[in-house]
Amino acid sequence: MRWLAGVAGLTGVAGLAGVAGLMGILAGPDAMAGDGGALFAQNCELCHQAGAKGLPGQFPRLAGRLAVISTHAEGRVYLADVLTYGLSGTVKVDDQQIVGVMPPFAVLPNDVVADILNYVQTLGDPPKKGALRPFTEQEIAAARTQAGKSMDDVQSERRMLQHAKIIE
Repeated sequence: MRWLAGVAGLTGVAGLAGVAGLMGILAGPDAMAGDGGALFAQNCELCHQAGAKGLPGQFPRLAGRLAVISTHAEGRVYLADVLTYGLSGTVKVDDQQIVGVMPPFAVLPNDVVADILNYVQTLGDPPKKGALRPFTEQEIAAARTQAGKSMDDVQSERRMLQHAKIIE
């Protein structure tokens, strides 16, 4: 563990975040099953920041956005697809264009993906329309039964949801 402190000292905040992520990977997702906040911190927080507030211009805010998307059946499949297959290209969030890559997290078990999505959909203001419905392990498994998609396929799915006004 002493070497971890040395790495953190050399790289500052980024190093600490990386060490935290490494410790989560070493513990494994099963160690925190059912704890969406801890699972988010382990897998997502490095980019999307605490409370899923994002980093303007670099990583999109999820708080307050994911809940709205999750009130639509197509949006729920899309969210599972983003976590499973990743996403690349340009997204517009809060009137800012962000160009980047969201890596795939296909290795995460279905229950872990559901726990993360359930946690994030509770952050920020609740949606104006539709009630929040928890994601289930079975729902994520069903979404993942489709043939493997590419990041570009997920980006196309995003554009369709934008056209339908499900994603702003």
